[in-house]
Amino acid sequence: MRIITISREFGSGGREVGKRLADELGFAYYDREIITEIAKNVKMDEEYISHVLEKGVFNAIPLTFGHTFSYLPKSAVTATDIYSQQQKVITQLSSKGDCIIVGQNADILLRDRNPFKVFVYADMKAKIDRCRSRQNPGENMTDREIEKMIKQIDRARATGYDMISDTSWGDMKSYNLCVNTTGTEIKNLIAPIAQYALSWFENK
Repeated sequence: MRIITISREFGSGGREVGKRLADELGFAYYDREIITEIAKNVKMDEEYISHVLEKGVFNAIPLTFGHTFSYLPKSAVTATDIYSQQQKVITQLSSKGDCIIVGQNADILLRDRNPFKVFVYADMKAKIDRCRSRQNPGENMTDREIEKMIKQIDRARATGYDMISDTSWGDMKSYNLCVNTTGTEIKNLIAPIAQYALSWFENK
């Protein structure tokens, strides 16, 4: 069983790296599917689940957050329950065959399966530019607002990671490969990443 996990700074293109790498290697690709499955299991809204996992919060989510949820949990489902389901779903999906999993702290949750761990990062300007290019019509965030959002999300990712790991999120010693996407097209990085990963699997 070959498993690749993709951890990433927000705006660095980690999701694109994961999808292109899965296509290159012929591996299954799991990202949003994990959220969908968790939401189905606990009977809660996907956006609510996504926010809990992304923000790493254990308290109720205020309605002023800026999203309209189709419904909020009526039962006593806690963030702890959601994290438990996250581990269950990721473990089940990774058991089906060779795969790439983006985010979700999968590198830690699957550490017993010894995944190939990738961390994708970029400098702040590159991340701001990427976020701006993906804004929805009508959105007009300033560079300062985008940078603030990036820092908030990455800080939450680091907090959630550090709670379940004895290493630090983003620390190069926590990963098998760190990839800087600044100043390059991601599609040009995929072949060498794939070659490195396959070599690692052959020699582990």
